[in-house]
Amino acid sequence: MTCAVLAAASNAWGTVLQRRAATSTPEAHSPLGLVGSLLRSPVWLGGILGVVGAALFQALALDFGSLAAVQPVFILELPLALVFGSLVFRVRVSRKAWGCVAAIFAGLAISLFSAAPSGGRDQVPGMWWVPTIAALGATVATLVLVGLRRPHGPARAACLAAAAAVGNALTAALVKSAMHILSRHGATAFFLAWQTYGFALVGSFSIILLGYAMQGGPLIASQPALTLGDAVVSFCLGVTLFAESPRHGRWLAPALFGVVLLSYGVFTLSRTRCLAKCVDRDAAEEEHRAGRPAATAM
Repeated sequence: MTCAVLAAASNAWGTVLQRRAATSTPEAHSPLGLVGSLLRSPVWLGGILGVVGAALFQALALDFGSLAAVQPVFILELPLALVFGSLVFRVRVSRKAWGCVAAIFAGLAISLFSAAPSGGRDQVPGMWWVPTIAALGATVATLVLVGLRRPHGPARAACLAAAAAVGNALTAALVKSAMHILSRHGATAFFLAWQTYGFALVGSFSIILLGYAMQGGPLIASQPALTLGDAVVSFCLGVTLFAESPRHGRWLAPALFGVVLLSYGVFTLSRTRCLAKCVDRDAAEEEHRAGRPAATAM
């Protein structure tokens, strides 16, 4: 679990830098155009280093832990992005935002402790990947098509962020499978396994989708879809693909309470101006030009 928290922290740092680069990059008319613009941004490259560090910690966490327990920890990326962004952009965090951070930490702890997914298998039968990838691929394609047909705004951002979330969840499942091959059969088998190239391809595509989501609309729409979508899809993949078993019975009520508390924290924090300014310096500059003090956002 420590590696999962470190992965969330590293990803939060990378997210702050990536969003800063994405919002200051002119809109591209093609994926290659967007990638070319971002590659020329030192800020975006610094964000990629954070993402790489997060991937390494995530791989270690998935090798030792269950998918249904590890991936939800990445929700901590949101409050950690607030903390890192406030330091980078010198934004004072409001009491309301700190309350949301507390709700996220408490909700995640309660839900994970109550569900406590355990057991499962280290490797997925080969044929099970076919319907899984087909179903998730169709979901991503649908979300992307719907999102790109929408004008700039919440609907476009939410659809593209949800597509990136599904891609992130599939990437995590492939990483877990590939790490099992690495630990059991060595580096040669790892580089010969299709899962290795699968998670590299899906993960790269998800990063591009995230860039489009950040340009497509406000943070209030993209962030909940990205954060909660990844956790929900990953939990489902852990239970179905890897046969991980959450606790039932009397533990269901506190688990649901934790999910509600967590969701409240995510949605409410995503609405705060201080979070927007922590991950996008342009938001603070716009408020300053509008005559509102940049350091006292709610």
